[in-house]
Amino acid sequence: MTGNVAIVVVSHSPEVARGTADMVREMVGEEVRVAHCGGNPAGGLGTDVAAILAAIEAVYSPKGVAVLVDLGGAETNSEMAIEMLPDDVRANVTICNAPIVEGR
Repeated sequence: MTGNVAIVVVSHSPEVARGTADMVREMVGEEVRVAHCGGNPAGGLGTDVAAILAAIEAVYSPKGVAVLVDLGGAETNSEMAIEMLPDDVRANVTICNAPIVEGR
């Protein structure tokens, strides 16, 4: 689709994930593929390995995928999802040290 690294936003909150992805799309348009996931399978706060895996697969390209997370559980589950990817895909997916929700 594009020659850019894609972005996956992973948050414990579905609203935060969706809102962050919307902001990225507003800034970059269709230049960057963006996916988001948030919440647990029951609809509450949390993260879900299967949803993270699906989000990565939805935007993946050989240029790579940058995964942005909000809290430690999102990072842990993102690591688990990445481990489930084929080796050649996994090599192009990185969890960034750039939390999406942080205060000062």
